[in-house]
Amino acid sequence: MAGGARRTIMLALCLTSFIPLVVLAYSFYAYLLPLLDHTQLLWLQALLVFTGLLMAVGGFLIWDVTRALPRQDDPTVLAPLPPEHPPMAAAGSADDADTLLHSFSRMLAPIEHQAAALDRYATRLDAAYQELESTNARLKEYSFKDEVTGLYNRRFFSIRLEEEVSRYRRFNHPVSVVLLDLDGFKAVNDELGHGAGDETLRGMAEILLRHSRGINVICRYGGDEFAILLVETSKAGARLYADRIRYVLSSSQFAHRRRITASFGIASLPEDVAPTADDLIRAADEALYAAKRSGKNRVSVHEDVGMTQPRGAEVEDR
Repeated sequence: MAGGARRTIMLALCLTSFIPLVVLAYSFYAYLLPLLDHTQLLWLQALLVFTGLLMAVGGFLIWDVTRALPRQDDPTVLAPLPPEHPPMAAAGSADDADTLLHSFSRMLAPIEHQAAALDRYATRLDAAYQELESTNARLKEYSFKDEVTGLYNRRFFSIRLEEEVSRYRRFNHPVSVVLLDLDGFKAVNDELGHGAGDETLRGMAEILLRHSRGINVICRYGGDEFAILLVETSKAGARLYADRIRYVLSSSQFAHRRRITASFGIASLPEDVAPTADDLIRAADEALYAAKRSGKNRVSVHEDVGMTQPRGAEVEDR
């Protein structure tokens, strides 16, 4: 056999023997490192040992096959065969080819088996990774949700408010914050129990969801207080929104038969001077206190703050 053909066969066999290593390395870096626990690490170590043994067997088979092949400088290869024995020459070539094919088949069988096993393992790892991503997404969503109402919580609202204030600075798009506080909610809790209080909170959440746009962010800000982030909404639009919610709430019937109302405070950019997201919340909170001091069941904007008594004055049963 020519030296070039022999080198080609050896190169092909060597490359084939490295396929499991490449597959294993890819699987390890792409799937295993972020996921493996102690038990899985033990399985990985066993798999690495098994792969090393297979590669050693493959290397031995390559060495055995190439050793059995006649070398180019062998005088028996270069010497012409006697003309009276042409069938023996053909038989010798056929035997060499059969030996090579048989050895090659023996070497490929365990490699193909291991490659199939690695492929199945990679499929299971990919499924586990997808499940982990889905679980993480659900956990992240739960960390931003209020358990009682199902609305977003204060943490998520603060993140979105920062984003919208930043967007206002870049593009000068209006944004408004509405804070509302249920009037007399403490009496509902004290006299009817926390079950009735939770029902009232859920009813308030349903009203807000039904009468708000999908791009708005609605959250339970704390206790009986709710916050609504009105994207692309001026102060005039925010006041119309708050008046509609106030009317719907005051005319709604709850199972406990008590009439529920709320007071609203509004702050907006660019109308109000609020350099930061915290300043915008503070302005809306001051407007909410102004609505409480003015008799409750009202909507106040930040300009109304100066028309009421100071911020420090008490508001009974806010």
